[in-house]
Amino acid sequence: MGKHVCFLVSEHPFLDARIFKKEAKSLLKQGYHVTMIVPRKDGYLFDTDGSSFTERFLDEAFTYEGINVITYGQINMEKYLNELYHNLRSGGHSRFNDPLTQIGIEQEADIYHAHEFISAYSGIGIKRALAASGKQCKLIYDSHELEPDPLMKQPRKTYRTKEQMVKHMIKELDYVITVSDSIKEWYRTIDPQLPVQVIYNSPPLAANYESKKADNPELTLVYEGVISQKRGNFQQLMSVLDRCNKKFKLKLNIIGGGKNFEKEYVPKIPPHLKDKVYYTGWVDYESIPEVMKDADLGWIDLDAANSLNNRFAMPNKFFSYLNNGVPVIVNQCTDMEKLIEAHDCGYVVKKLQATTEDYVQALVHMESNRNKIRKKSIHAREAMETTYSWEHMEGKIFAIYDQLIKDM
Repeated sequence: MGKHVCFLVSEHPFLDARIFKKEAKSLLKQGYHVTMIVPRKDGYLFDTDGSSFTERFLDEAFTYEGINVITYGQINMEKYLNELYHNLRSGGHSRFNDPLTQIGIEQEADIYHAHEFISAYSGIGIKRALAASGKQCKLIYDSHELEPDPLMKQPRKTYRTKEQMVKHMIKELDYVITVSDSIKEWYRTIDPQLPVQVIYNSPPLAANYESKKADNPELTLVYEGVISQKRGNFQQLMSVLDRCNKKFKLKLNIIGGGKNFEKEYVPKIPPHLKDKVYYTGWVDYESIPEVMKDADLGWIDLDAANSLNNRFAMPNKFFSYLNNGVPVIVNQCTDMEKLIEAHDCGYVVKKLQATTEDYVQALVHMESNRNKIRKKSIHAREAMETTYSWEHMEGKIFAIYDQLIKDM
């Protein structure tokens, strides 16, 4: 095939599971020439846990696992929203001077695939500049999140500017990929004719899967992902663990945590709960099934009252749990709730903001109904096998690219 694809990244780590390990590697396998333009922070590329690569990936351009990687110094483009909006409205490309745009133009790729709000802006500049030189290309916006989020705390002027920017950018996009049906419908309210496809944040089907019996004396709750001031709700997790252990035996397995977890959070684990918490640290993407094999339930807690993005979210960890036959316990988030109810593969706490007591009651109920856990575990794995694993998503990606290539 030989067509050149260029991924535009303004915020994510270059080894991001969705961007590098799934989409880029799938397209490479399909015969595309894949380039990624990715940001450095303070001179270094950064890993999925936020830590810097100080001893490898130091060249400004290199090839890794068959994919060409070009780096640039990250800048905070959101400080200049009014200027960016003006540039979009101008219809031209001469004022798109950011490094992501300029490096992107140099690639003269056939398809550009932007992964954030700001990288989509840069994609518009690239598309305009190449068109002015006689080179036609296609532009995909892979909207991992809802941007702008109308419920998120932010200056009203910032929200209005971003909203207008989205409306302008949509006119020049060739395709939108997003992560949930609700976000898809949100885009369709702006432009009913916009080509939009949902590509879930799901992993490849875990090999060597064994069904769970949920018959250990202690129930094991697993949390996968970053824990920080803004993510993970560590204090509530500890409170739930404490309260549950006064009613039944519960262990907690934390997979991930983040670069500051051992320093900032491990010391905060109450002494009487130390033997109840097992911390794996950040593990390789391919190793997750092994460290999750003893988990009975997967934990997700999001503030769905103050973020429409959270309400619509379908995060990596959600599908990671299902992939390993781990039923999910989550508060009332629209899209996860719909999938859980459709496949009977988890438990939904009917609160946009769930309290410790809400989760304790749910876990006590689940613990007293081990047969339900076993059935939901089977359903979780079946859902991935039949509908949601990356093997199914990969086919959708290929179809989108095939159509764009035919339309060139």
